[in-house]
This record gives sequence, C-alpha cells and structure tokens, in this order.
Amino acid sequence: MTVTYSRRVADAGLGTFSHLLLRWKGSIYKLLWRELIIFTTLYYSFSIIYRFVLNEGQKRLFEKLAIYCDRYAELIPVSFVLGFYVTLVVSRWWGQFESVPWPDRLGALVGAHIRGTDEIARLTRRTLMRYANLSGVLIYRSVSTAVYKRFPTMKHLVQAGLMTAEEHRQLEELPSPHNKFWVPCMWFVNLALRARTEGRINNDVALSAILNELNTLRTQCMKLYSYDWISLPLVYTQVVTVAVYSFFLACLIGRQFLDPAQGYAGHDIDFYLPVFTLLQFFFYVGWLKVAEQLINPFGEDDDDFETNYLVDRNLQVSLLSVDEMYDTIPLVERDKYWNESEPQPPYTAASAEHRKPSFMGSALDIRYLTHRYRHTDKDTHRYRHTQIQTHTDTDRHTHTHRYRHTQIQTDTHLLDPFPRPQLTLRELVICIKAKRPFWNKG
Repeated sequence: MTVTYSRRVADAGLGTFSHLLLRWKGSIYKLLWRELIIFTTLYYSFSIIYRFVLNEGQKRLFEKLAIYCDRYAELIPVSFVLGFYVTLVVSRWWGQFESVPWPDRLGALVGAHIRGTDEIARLTRRTLMRYANLSGVLIYRSVSTAVYKRFPTMKHLVQAGLMTAEEHRQLEELPSPHNKFWVPCMWFVNLALRARTEGRINNDVALSAILNELNTLRTQCMKLYSYDWISLPLVYTQVVTVAVYSFFLACLIGRQFLDPAQGYAGHDIDFYLPVFTLLQFFFYVGWLKVAEQLINPFGEDDDDFETNYLVDRNLQVSLLSVDEMYDTIPLVERDKYWNESEPQPPYTAASAEHRKPSFMGSALDIRYLTHRYRHTDKDTHRYRHTQIQTHTDTDRHTHTHRYRHTQIQTDTHLLDPFPRPQLTLRELVICIKAKRPFWNKG
C-alpha cells in the first residue's frame, strides 16, 4: 500500500519531480478524479443554462448573481483554514508512524541475557518474543482495518500460531471490559521473573534492561491506541470541509464567463473552459484529499501503513534473533586492514568521483585580509609584519578616504589581549568617520 519513490528523486535534475506526475498509484489524480468530474459537469450545466435556456431578463439576473458570488466567495478563508488543518494532520500522521512498535531491541536484549541452549531456555526466549509480538498484533487489530480483516477473531490468532489455546482461554476469561493488548505484556513480565528466579537471567541489571525495553514497546502500543481514540476535533474537520466545498459551490456560478457585450469588469473575454478555476479546484480539493488520506494511516489507502507487513516482519525478525541466531558467531579472523593504520576501502569506477579528501574545517584555509595598524609587543618589541598600501588624494577634503590594507603574514607569537593602537589623533578621527576599525584584531 505504501508508495515509495525515494530512488526516483535520489538525484536532483531536470524533470526529477515531473516524472512522478505520470504515476497513478497513490497519485492525486486517483484521489480527485471523481470530484473533478462532478465539479466540471455542474459548471458546464450552469453554463449551458445561462447561454441557451434563460431569456434576456433572466440572463441579466443570473449575471448579477454571478458577480455577487464571485465577490463574496473570496471572503471565505480557504487557504488559511485548510493550510493549518493539513499541517496538523501531517504532524499527527508522522507521530503515528513514530509510535509503531519495533521489537528489534527487545529481541537483542532477550537473546543476550537469557542464556542456555537447552529446550527450556529456547522455549523461554521464543515465548517472550511471541508475547511481545502478540501485544502488537492485538493493538493493530484495534486500529487497522487491514489487520482486523486478517484476524477477525481471537481464534484466528490461535490458528496463526500467535497465541495458544490456553492463552486464548485465559485472555477470554479475564474480567475486563477494556482493550486487552496489555495482557501479553504482563505474561512477558511474569515469565521474565521466572527466568530470573531460575538463574537464566544472570543479574537484576539485565532483567531491568529487558523490562525497560518492554515498557517502551508497551508505551508505543498505548500511543497508537490513544491516536485511534482521540481524533482531531470533529468541529475543525467539519469547518474545513464546509469551507472548501462552499467556496467551490459559489464558484460554480461566480466563475461563469458572462456576456462581454454587457461590459462587466473582468468579463472582457468569453471562454468556455475555466482553466484557472479548475486549477484552483485541483489544488484546494486535492489538499483536502491529502488530509483525508493521512488523518488515519491504518486503513487501506495507497499511502497507508503496511500493518500486515509489520506483523510478519516483526515476528520473523524477533524469533530469528533469539533462536536461530542465538550464540551464533561467524569465524573470527583478521580483517583485511590488520596491519594498516589508515584503512581505505576501494572505490569502483562508478563511485570514484565521490572520493573526496577529509574535511578539516572551513576556517583552516582562510587567508586573512583585515585592517591592521602597527603594534609593538611589550615583551619582544617586535613589529608585526605588515604590508601597508596607502591611497591618498591630493585634495585635503577627500583625504579622509585614505585607508591601510594589511595582509597578515605567518606570525605565531602571542599578542596583548588588549592592544593599544599606535595612532595619531588625526588618524583616529579619520578612522571613526570612515567607520573602519582602528584596533588590533590579532
């Protein structure tokens, strides 16, 4: 369902985004074509009635109505209301994606701290990760229509191997009217405590790390549940929808091309195709359709989250990390750069142009050009090496444009942190008027 086009826009060039305009799946055309056809049909219906059905008196009345609708339709703050609404929806959409639970870190901790190669240790590790995944599946069933269609009842979870018959019995017998996605998390805690008691978890620090990661996973599940429970205020969604559609209802009459012979302002030319009105409809209603698609990304739209893929991927990865990959290490041997202090992996011919020298800092290659006057160091009584270029106009009134251009040579001796300029009073006045620095910037 998720439409990915990252590879298409990896390099910026001529027409990079233009190529995306030809795609259908997940496009604005697929979302908008029905509304666009309805709007265009209604627009031409009013146009035909105005041109061929109404008599002259009725035409004059229709023209006044059209001018009235066009004038006051602009008072509807469509851009402001719609823009702010879409911003909220996109922010909420990204927050929901960041709340998706990933059991990878939990699997790494379980595999690292629950030791043992016997069947009980293996069963403990696999069961812990199955509980973690079961909690995620239960929350996905609550918020995602795609996952609910896959597992419409708890018995389907038993048939899928995500839950045993005994676990299903205990879950059903639990006297709670609330969502029970948290129950597998409690099973996880109890089983982890048993593993600590049996000595399969070596210390309390390891147990604490596992439980903390489980709490993080449970928090993410709770966030998804909260996002599904607390929507954007219905009144705001209604205001935006009414603003957009009322604006274009007014445009059906207000954007009609009127008889140029009547001399109405802005109606000098008679067109049959309202190009810019259709573009405006495309942008505004398309913007509203984006909000409609993103406000709940756990549906079955083209750009909704692949929740069924997440169920499959998380279960497979978590079980692999604690079972097949448990205590499995490739042969440890010396790497290719064993005796090299500066390893340099080779480049292919296609990537050779991307080989660049190391960046040392933007300030290291600076050649200083600054205004500087002679300064005597109190300790060494040495003068800084300066190259002074003086431009003097013979006219004494323009003599104030004299300046000294100094190029700093290599000199590493320390300077007085508060040097005193060696200037005459006249030179000091010239510098102040010309707004040039007269202190030592060393």
